[in-house]
Amino acid sequence: YVIKVIAQTIQLLYTMLKIDQPSYILLQNPPGLPSIAVAWIACLFWRSKLIIDWHNYGYTIMSMNLGRNHLLVQIAKWYEKLFGRLSDYNLCVTNAMKEDLWVNCNIKAVTMYDKPASYFKETPLELQHRLYMKLSILRKSCFCSTESVGWKAERSAFTEVDEKNGHVIKTRGRPALLISSTSWTGLETNSSFLSSPDYEQYINEGIKLPSLVCVITGKGPLKDYYNGLINKLHFKHIQICTPWLEAEDYPLLLGSADLGVCLHKSSSGLDLPMKVVDMFGCSLPVCAVYFECLHELVKHDENGLIFRDSNELAEQLKMLFLGFPTLEGKLHNFRKNLRASKQLRWDESWDQTGCLVTPGTHMQNLLPVLLKGHFGEDI
Repeated sequence: YVIKVIAQTIQLLYTMLKIDQPSYILLQNPPGLPSIAVAWIACLFWRSKLIIDWHNYGYTIMSMNLGRNHLLVQIAKWYEKLFGRLSDYNLCVTNAMKEDLWVNCNIKAVTMYDKPASYFKETPLELQHRLYMKLSILRKSCFCSTESVGWKAERSAFTEVDEKNGHVIKTRGRPALLISSTSWTGLETNSSFLSSPDYEQYINEGIKLPSLVCVITGKGPLKDYYNGLINKLHFKHIQICTPWLEAEDYPLLLGSADLGVCLHKSSSGLDLPMKVVDMFGCSLPVCAVYFECLHELVKHDENGLIFRDSNELAEQLKMLFLGFPTLEGKLHNFRKNLRASKQLRWDESWDQTGCLVTPGTHMQNLLPVLLKGHFGEDI
């Protein structure tokens, strides 16, 4: 580990000293070891300003494997605070992190929430159908129709082409499509999808609920472990699949889904899941597992719901999907609220705050617009 850090330090410093002299160096943290120290040294060499964009703390992520009291974690915490204080300006992703940086690190930061890119939006029905058919052809069984159809029919589990007029329509009795994006690490409580038979029990009791297709995207170290658990399940009304999607298909699937489920838990409790930001960009309501500052993004009972365990999630799914598909109820209201919110996109957010760097425009001409209002004479 030490050899790796030393090698990365030399490589990164060599690369940064070869670039043209910058006025500002903007660094996202984490990862901050060794990039914060290297960026600070480069700023000394170039007489540049260092701006750190705090998305989380690296030492809290490290502590998930080693424990909070491990020597390496304590060293990483000291390092992050020390070099963080040596920065000139700081951005962060939540007000909770802004307060923590000030109280515990004496670092003054500006909150700049993550925003979705412009291509995260609701997917038109015809494009949904093409996506489902593509995934069906790729043998993603959860997208295939379970009913036998004629050889001329074009049908997925969710959509079909009307043979009379050629228009795409939603299939009758279609399942509800849930989507969750995960990196398959300890930061996600994936067992929430797997450990409770409550939703199945509700259907068996005669409650009018749809079958569920739960799509968990992404890849990571625990994917094989959870796939093993999934293969042992014998749900009758719930189908779980874990495809790896092409980059252009992921936003299309988000824009086609009925509900997003976020299983992310912050290592620090101070950052927000980008996957929910993208879901909201698609006007997709979300059920998200609770952690401390999640309320800064998910407004309970307004644009989604917050749950604490798998049983509570099952209760929420029952409430949201009762009588599905319907244009009434909370699920529909959440989507209406998201559409009405007209939230800023990533480029619009940066442009509004004066941070968007456009060709031919130097950052030093734009950045003070953001910073002066927050730092006063410090600028």
